[in-house]
Amino acid sequence: MLEVIDKGDATDSLPVPLLFVHGAWHAAWCWDEHFLSYFAEKGYRALAVSLRGHGKSSAPKPMHFCSIRDFVDDVNSVAESLPVRPVVIGHSMGGFVVQKYLESHEAPAGVLLASEPPRGAGGFLMRYAKRHPWRSARSTFTTKSLHGFKTPERAREYFYSPQTPESDVVRYTARLGEEFAGRLTLDQTLLNLPQPEHVTTPMLVLGGECDGAFTVEEIHETARAYRTEAEIFPGMGHNMMLEPGWRHVAERIHAWLLNQHL
Repeated sequence: MLEVIDKGDATDSLPVPLLFVHGAWHAAWCWDEHFLSYFAEKGYRALAVSLRGHGKSSAPKPMHFCSIRDFVDDVNSVAESLPVRPVVIGHSMGGFVVQKYLESHEAPAGVLLASEPPRGAGGFLMRYAKRHPWRSARSTFTTKSLHGFKTPERAREYFYSPQTPESDVVRYTARLGEEFAGRLTLDQTLLNLPQPEHVTTPMLVLGGECDGAFTVEEIHETARAYRTEAEIFPGMGHNMMLEPGWRHVAERIHAWLLNQHL
């Protein structure tokens, strides 16, 4: 049912696998562009899952009724298939899913990249509605939101810095998928917000200075909630795994994992 891209093999020195979780409108492909091969070459087993209804993963029920709990179950089903519990690494909405996963599941470490904060997507949705009221209203009426991001110009506004080559933005935008408003929206704004006090897993929180989706203050807020400090990458946009400076982000994650003896 779930698409999983799996690269590399665990080694004696690095036995813990890494499981990457994508954000809204994206799928496992966004990690496969650079990150999976980078970490596989470092000696890790690196996997990326497409959450149900994304990429090549099927949806057992209409996505309007899909919940954050369903996405947590997707992550857990992949984690349980591995010899040992993986480090979980989430981007944007995937960071929200990782936060919820860690409330009730063990993991040696967690990494949040440009993550939705514990107070949810409300700030993003309000900023989006203020900047693009017609697009926001259309999403509400149709329950579909891809139209707001499906051109390179619109995708760059939220996901990429000015330094990202236009050819890359065009290519990545063509791979975006539909995201439906419904139970997921309610979960991310009201019904099932993260509870950081229930998470004891060591966390690394990273963000981009030029993130068009979540503010630098929201990234710092996330880090404070998990009793750590955020690291902000200058000039970097929201899609930290696809930006021209992606290698600096990957290197920081690798260094932190080694410091955690993982």
